[in-house]
Amino acid sequence: MFRTLLLFITLIGCSLNSSAQEIKAEDLERIKKLEDSLKVYSHIILNDSIAENRFAATKLFVPMLVEALKHEHSFNYPFKKLDHISIQYPQDSTFRIFSFTLFVDNDHYRYYGAIQKNSKELQLIPLLDRTEIAQDLEQQVLSNKDWIGSVYYNILDFDTPEGRKYLLFGYDAFSFFNRRKITDVLSFVGDTVQFGAPVFVKKEQDKIVETKNRLIIEYSARAAVKMNYDLVQEAIVFDHLLPYTINPGEPNTWVPDGSYEGYKLVNGQWEYVEKVFCDCPRVDGEAPRPYALDPKDQKDIFGN
Repeated sequence: MFRTLLLFITLIGCSLNSSAQEIKAEDLERIKKLEDSLKVYSHIILNDSIAENRFAATKLFVPMLVEALKHEHSFNYPFKKLDHISIQYPQDSTFRIFSFTLFVDNDHYRYYGAIQKNSKELQLIPLLDRTEIAQDLEQQVLSNKDWIGSVYYNILDFDTPEGRKYLLFGYDAFSFFNRRKITDVLSFVGDTVQFGAPVFVKKEQDKIVETKNRLIIEYSARAAVKMNYDLVQEAIVFDHLLPYTINPGEPNTWVPDGSYEGYKLVNGQWEYVEKVFCDCPRVDGEAPRPYALDPKDQKDIFGN
């Protein structure tokens, strides 16, 4: 498995390097100059402490990126200097996704994204963040015009009876107290895209008792939570969460208990696995450590 993955990464790298030569010299020079400016703006968007500066940099960044992408064969330009912007490719390299976040205030983050298809002429699908107005997020099938915003950190393609689809693993800073991780499903429908598909199922006695169009886990901003595809387990793996109250009188948040749930691909559907890495049944509420914290330490599970 490791050798196959290493070979794949090597081939992709060689493909990108050789394909970059297809960009005309004058276009390549222009893209490089634009990339230098884009790097500055992306740094401001992520790091500047003044909101007006972040907003202004975003307004300059988006059309400048589109300008860079309008050059022929721009798909083959990797934009390696944009280390503050997520650029993710699927295994088949048929497209790539740009995504980044704009911090508005402690309880408000705005996301920006676009899908660029692998083509000589620019085919760009903008993603419009409408998370705040969407309801029942795990059950919705959405378009690029009502995208659930997040910064993507991984893509995995998989085949279904309806055709190839893609898992998108994303992070949403969400709010001051809570964060979210999202596993969405991307499908290409004609010239546009669709987010969400009824491919996540839970079975009991071989009967489907629950279906979801995407997976969303919300957890405490003070916790570290995993949600990704695990190559060894060949499954989507994520932390099992338990409710936790930081201070009396405050609403519950969610923290990991040390065990993992998951979904494995079976005939084009992702079937729920109650416990990954272990065949033993989970007992909800069970302590995630074999001993209790010493009450004299006066520390919570975060070590504070």
